[in-house]
Amino acid sequence: MMSIILAIAIGAAFGAVLDRIGASNPTVINKMLNLTDLRLAKAIMLAIGLGSVLMFTGQMIGLVDVGHMSVKAAYAGVFLGGLLLGGGWAMAGYCPGTGVVAAASGRKDALFFVAGGLLGAAAYMVTYPMWKASGLLDPIWGGKVTLGVVPGSGYDGVTNLPGDILGIVLGLAFIAIAFALPERLLGQPSGQAHPAE
Repeated sequence: MMSIILAIAIGAAFGAVLDRIGASNPTVINKMLNLTDLRLAKAIMLAIGLGSVLMFTGQMIGLVDVGHMSVKAAYAGVFLGGLLLGGGWAMAGYCPGTGVVAAASGRKDALFFVAGGLLGAAAYMVTYPMWKASGLLDPIWGGKVTLGVVPGSGYDGVTNLPGDILGIVLGLAFIAIAFALPERLLGQPSGQAHPAE
C-alpha cells in the first residue's frame, strides 16, 4: 500500500512540475517543436542530464541498486512507434505524459487526446498477434543492450566502454547543451514583443 501512495505522490509532484514548466500546454510544445521557443527543450535536456549523472553516480558509489535498471529490447516496431509518437506529439501538442497532466489540470482538448491514446492502446492489444507475426517485434542489435557495460546489470554493452562512466559523460553533455542552447533557433528575437495568442 505504501508503494502505491508513494507512486501517486511522486506522480503528482512530477505532473505539477510538468505543468509549471509549460509541458502541458500544446502552444508551448508546438513552439519547441518548430524551434521558436526552446526553453522547454532546455528544461527537458537538463532533467535528462541531471537524472543520468545522479543515477550513474549513485550506482557507482552504491547508493542506487543496479538491479533496478531496466532495459527495453530494441526492435523495428520501437522505431515505427517512435515515428508515430513524434507525429502525434507534433499534431496534438501532447505526448502521453503531458496529455494526462493537461487533462488533470482541466484542459478539455487533453481529455480527447487521452481517450484517443487509450483507444489506440486497445487497438494495439487487439491486433497484437498480427504485429507479432509481422516480425516488427523481433529483437534487433542484440535485443536488451546498453551503450556501455554497466557492472552488475546483467545486460551486454554495444561497446566495451564502462557504462556508468559513459552515462555520466552523456549526462554532462546533455547538461552542457541545455545551458548552451539558445532560447530560440527560429522566429523573433527575445527582445521583440509577441502578438497576443
